[in-house]
Amino acid sequence: MKKVFALVLAAVMLLSVTGCTKQTGEATEGTKESAVTAESADQGESSAEESSREVSMEVTEESSEEEEEVIEIIGEPVDYGMPLNVMVLNGTTGFGMAQLINEGIPNYNFTIETDAANISAALINGSVDIAALPTNAAAALYNKTEGQVKLLALNTLGVLYLVTTDGTEITSFEDLKGLTVYAPAQNPTFVFQYLCEANGLVVGEDVIIDNTYAQPADLRTAVANNEVAVAVLPEPMVTMTKAANENMSVEMDLTAEWEKVNETSQLVQGCLVVRAEFAETFPGMVTAFLENYQASIEYMNSGDEGVAAAIEASGVFANGAVAAKAIPNCNIVYIAGADMQATVEGFFEALYGVAPQSIGGALPGEDFYYIGE
Repeated sequence: MKKVFALVLAAVMLLSVTGCTKQTGEATEGTKESAVTAESADQGESSAEESSREVSMEVTEESSEEEEEVIEIIGEPVDYGMPLNVMVLNGTTGFGMAQLINEGIPNYNFTIETDAANISAALINGSVDIAALPTNAAAALYNKTEGQVKLLALNTLGVLYLVTTDGTEITSFEDLKGLTVYAPAQNPTFVFQYLCEANGLVVGEDVIIDNTYAQPADLRTAVANNEVAVAVLPEPMVTMTKAANENMSVEMDLTAEWEKVNETSQLVQGCLVVRAEFAETFPGMVTAFLENYQASIEYMNSGDEGVAAAIEASGVFANGAVAAKAIPNCNIVYIAGADMQATVEGFFEALYGVAPQSIGGALPGEDFYYIGE
């Protein structure tokens, strides 16, 4: 009876304040439920959202035992009396979230973003609780906020490939001497820079890394139109480009190249993070979300014929058929807890060695890793 009363009380109190909730910006394409947009990421939480969370927190504190019992029902819709706002970077980093987005679990509000900078801003101002973004961006955000973000899980290993459009054969990094290689900004550039230096090349002298096409989609278009000769592309852009330009050839799998020069770490490109304050206040919600997220990733890797439709319906990628075809090369995973920390620490050390600013100028501390109870 106490559990029923507590849940009813939470629902009634939430209804009394939902009329005051202010919408934050215009929902982007692919947004599910109410969403936090890039515009709202610069504005911070509204006072109505704060009051709603204060009421929910009071109820949660009075019935913490009931909350822990409720979340034992894995996958069941659970009304915690407050929303869980999730932002997902489109493309490979978001593939694993597709099925979960489509399930429509009550209080799970998803936003699809095309720019990791907007996700970082939303985490900083508190308008988003959990987010999927590049691993180096997560580490940089941890340093920028002085530990206010925690790593929940790894969701994507290596997805980068070196491609050419002019018939150039590249079998080793030595073949890159004197060439200009176009790469998307941030994560792909930092990874490629590390590999060049690990193979004895001086970036800026032996090889030029050009970020003219900062977004993967823009570089894909340039490669498809034969506007660049050598480029670093992630999946599923490789699959899309190959279909549009028969002259494109995949010359190197950068995951394999990473393993040749760094036997103690893995190439880890995507992850899931949570605001530290949220994780500490609502550990039960975090646990339940991770269970649902893991199930979603397992489905996306299952090869089921519904995967393509799930990706397209979720909004994480516009062409579901292409995405489904690319998934075997996308290395989508779910790695959490102690295994997560052991897997990614070496990756951060590698990036720090060539570009400290890529992870915010310092290696993350032990408190960055959410090991759970």
